[in-house]
Amino acid sequence: MQGLDTFPLNALDYLTFGVYLVVLCAIGIWAGRKEKTGSEDYFLAGRTLPWYIVGASYIASNISTEHFIGMIGAAYIYGIPIAMYEWGNINNFTVLIWLFIPFLLATKIFTTPEFLEKRYNNFLRQFFAIVTVILNIVAFLAAVLYGGGLALQNLFASTIEKVTIPLAQCFWSADQLSAVIPQLNLWFAVTVLGIVSGSWAIYGGLKSVAWTEFFTIIVMIVGGLSITLLGLDMLSGDSHSIVKGLEVVVERNQAQSGVYADAAARHAQQIVHQDHYDRMSVLQPISHETLPWPSLLYGFLASGLWYCALNQFMIQRVLAAKNMYHARMGIVLAGFLKIFMPFIVVLPGLILFARYPEFMQQPWEKVRPEADKGYIVMLQTLMPIGLRGLFLAALFGAVQNTVNSAVNSTATIITLDIYKRMFCANASEKHFVRVGIWSSIGVLVLAICMAGFIGYFKSGLFEYIQILYAFFAPPFSAVFLLGILFKRINAKGASFAVIAGFIFGVLMKVYIIGYPELLGENVYRFIRPFSNQSLVHWLFCVACCVVSSLMTAPPPAEYVTDELTFNWRKLNIFGDLGTHWYQNVVFWWGMFVAIVLGLIVVFSGKVFG
Repeated sequence: MQGLDTFPLNALDYLTFGVYLVVLCAIGIWAGRKEKTGSEDYFLAGRTLPWYIVGASYIASNISTEHFIGMIGAAYIYGIPIAMYEWGNINNFTVLIWLFIPFLLATKIFTTPEFLEKRYNNFLRQFFAIVTVILNIVAFLAAVLYGGGLALQNLFASTIEKVTIPLAQCFWSADQLSAVIPQLNLWFAVTVLGIVSGSWAIYGGLKSVAWTEFFTIIVMIVGGLSITLLGLDMLSGDSHSIVKGLEVVVERNQAQSGVYADAAARHAQQIVHQDHYDRMSVLQPISHETLPWPSLLYGFLASGLWYCALNQFMIQRVLAAKNMYHARMGIVLAGFLKIFMPFIVVLPGLILFARYPEFMQQPWEKVRPEADKGYIVMLQTLMPIGLRGLFLAALFGAVQNTVNSAVNSTATIITLDIYKRMFCANASEKHFVRVGIWSSIGVLVLAICMAGFIGYFKSGLFEYIQILYAFFAPPFSAVFLLGILFKRINAKGASFAVIAGFIFGVLMKVYIIGYPELLGENVYRFIRPFSNQSLVHWLFCVACCVVSSLMTAPPPAEYVTDELTFNWRKLNIFGDLGTHWYQNVVFWWGMFVAIVLGLIVVFSGKVFG
């Protein structure tokens, strides 16, 4: 797939993007205009967010370049199964709505590490806080900035080079420029994106972040959907029919004959250890490299639950909701948005396969990282001058939302879980706000520095992120879930599970990468997908936590109150559900579940035959 060398803009494009920036600035200034005199104001928006802001901001912080760049590239290679990273949130959101929100909000915590201290001990709080800061910088911020920088580098190389070439000439010879300029272009794009994108998190705290995200999610959906519609129009030929375009996409991605069958078969052994794989089925064989069908049942336990319910940069807007009803309805809204997301982050990958199947004929080590450039090719070849400003606004919004969210949440943890707890517990609230601002700046600088190195990871942006999740998430998912469900789980058991879990995760990676022959072919084939690795990892942590807890004394009563653990006799999770049926959380959650299950049935192939 080869795109164009430039991505020219005209006056209308600049006007569109300019209007977007003006509106964004106005919203950010308006939302953050009030002086931030306390931690609750700056880090949790004074706990005043309504459900529609909670839901929109939750999804906006989730959608970024790993979706527009990484997920579309993954969909090009694997097909529609990638949609399950969106639709599969039925499990995560259900557990979040009915199990985690009641306890996280009842304890009035600022951060998820704080909940660990209330339920277990200070060690687990500090350990989880440090891991969260590292992961936010490495897996979220750096990856998002890299994806956005990669897009800008490819789209506007000639414009960027007007700055980078004179700079490079000061340090490198003319013979070295050709090798240096691409990397310098990327660093420049990443730096500009980071500085511009992180501004609202630093200026106005969570309130500015949440309200600007509400606006940008609308722009992102409109901009992303426009690319999908243009791609379908391209495939429909002279008919210019979206329905015809969809028919072409489905037919070619079924890959039953011709160049499409050859393209799908080229790397089938690598993907599923078979001669062919069904690109149009969300249910894949257990041997599938990234999405074996059992992972749809257990995947949420290991990494999905951590990402959606425990990850501070996602859950922070839930903690900032007006009350439990607004928090729950916000996640229901997020669920409906997740239903729609594959139309703008998966369908373009299927369109790319329908248009460029020959690209799959390259060696595997080239297909995976190069697929990340597929969406850029679509933009260069499909987006007409006049609408490109809208896309730039969508791309900038995608980057900005996640950067703002991750910067704000990371600064929250650094300030309240690390700095306040370890160094300066009795300082004023204004002092902690200032620490939060400086922490935001420091986090952003570190993320910019690390973003340029992600390109050396050869498996592609999307898998880079998923592999990190599969390693870091299982220990904490296990101790959080067990701690809420069972009063008998104690601090010693949870601490042992987390420490042993990380050691086990390292050893598992060592054996999979360095000594696969020691595992045996069948075991290696099962454990190779990172989703299966995370399951094994999670089960090990669960066993460690349960056995260690049962072998030691029960936890003190103050660590297992009804605000911290599920009371199986009272079923203390059904408050604040809404006054009328059309406002009821159960009704709208049920609608969300029914639609997702219907989609899974519709896109289920013959996997078990």
